[in-house]
Amino acid sequence: MNNKTLKKVIRLTKKKKAIVGSVNQDNEPNVKAMLVSKRNGIKEFWFATNNSALRTKQFLQNNKACLYFYNNIIYRGVMLEGEMQILNDEQSKKSIWKNSMKSVYKQGINDPDFCVAKFTAKKCRYYFWFNTAEFDIK
Repeated sequence: MNNKTLKKVIRLTKKKKAIVGSVNQDNEPNVKAMLVSKRNGIKEFWFATNNSALRTKQFLQNNKACLYFYNNIIYRGVMLEGEMQILNDEQSKKSIWKNSMKSVYKQGINDPDFCVAKFTAKKCRYYFWFNTAEFDIK
């Protein structure tokens, strides 16, 4: 992958919303839009979520995941394949906590339903004008 293409991939993954894919108990795909709380390039993404959420339960059963970012105006998209971890440690929670989250997590950072989903990418597939480019993420 050349630098120009990589810059386009990075630009697409800076969007605030990602489509997050998981696998359910019947090994069927599920998707959901989620807000990105934090990112590290195109390798790692963190999301605030709930311990009681369906997606959280799915990731605890099967950590295979994908993220999809897109620009529908110029018909470009990036799919990242990887794994999702569910984290409940204080450091992970503090790293993404925003005071505005208190409206959802009434007990703040210690709310028992608040957890962090951390996605780590392994592969990337970039779609642009009916073409694709694929590469591994190290």
